[in-house]
Amino acid sequence: MRVGIIGTDNTHADHAVRHLNEERALGAARVVAVHGGTRERAEQLGVPARVERPEELIGLVDAVIVMDRDGSLHRSHAEPLLRAGIPVFVDKPLATTVADAEAILAAARAGGAPVTSFSALRWNAALEELSSEVGEPRAVVATGPVQRDSPFGGVGFYGVHAVELALHLLPTPTAAPVVSVLEGAVLATVRAGDAHAVINLVERDASTAVPFHLQVVGARAVAADRLLLGKDYTLPSLRRFADMVETGEWPLGADDLLAPVRVLESVTEAVRNASISA
Repeated sequence: MRVGIIGTDNTHADHAVRHLNEERALGAARVVAVHGGTRERAEQLGVPARVERPEELIGLVDAVIVMDRDGSLHRSHAEPLLRAGIPVFVDKPLATTVADAEAILAAARAGGAPVTSFSALRWNAALEELSSEVGEPRAVVATGPVQRDSPFGGVGFYGVHAVELALHLLPTPTAAPVVSVLEGAVLATVRAGDAHAVINLVERDASTAVPFHLQVVGARAVAADRLLLGKDYTLPSLRRFADMVETGEWPLGADDLLAPVRVLESVTEAVRNASISA
């Protein structure tokens, strides 16, 4: 499998090249071309080809990973490839607006190409372990950092991790979140069927950030743990991407792909309104 990467400003690009090209963690899959960044960056990654436009990857690759830090770029970069029938993994978040996310899914359907998007934290082993301890989750409390003024798409850049942690173990949300904007944090509560999620996004600064933490409440127990990120924390994501390309099956359904974007859009709007009021 020949893989193209769009967006080299993310350290996830380094991880992908290490796993695929150096360690051969997925067999013959390898990164062969990139779009974005400088020629020097492409050379640093050790990728042989660099193209000026995403469309130039068509014919060079079998699948693409869109890795721009700024999620507002994801639609314009993913759409032409999906319409050309090329499978695409959009590294978190899928998009910064629901409209862009829906357009990406529409392009995938039009081109008959599978698409997926997720935070690597979705596949952290701690999630399933915590869920197995408590049985069917009735509530989930997810905590993580946020940078409201991030140049890479605002709250979505860091906030998507805690949002996806909160939603992964629950049914699709059935109502818009209730959002409270505090001085040092943003709190969102989401109803999901007969369960609910509480998302604590704690403001980070240049040097410190609250760790990712998850609490799962079931009918018979409560379990909680801090989620640790090892050096290979992106590898499970790459494996699911490779499986998607091989089978053509989406790892997550359309509703699951849209749900985090809907929550983040509501949080972004609440933060914007709070800023205007202040």
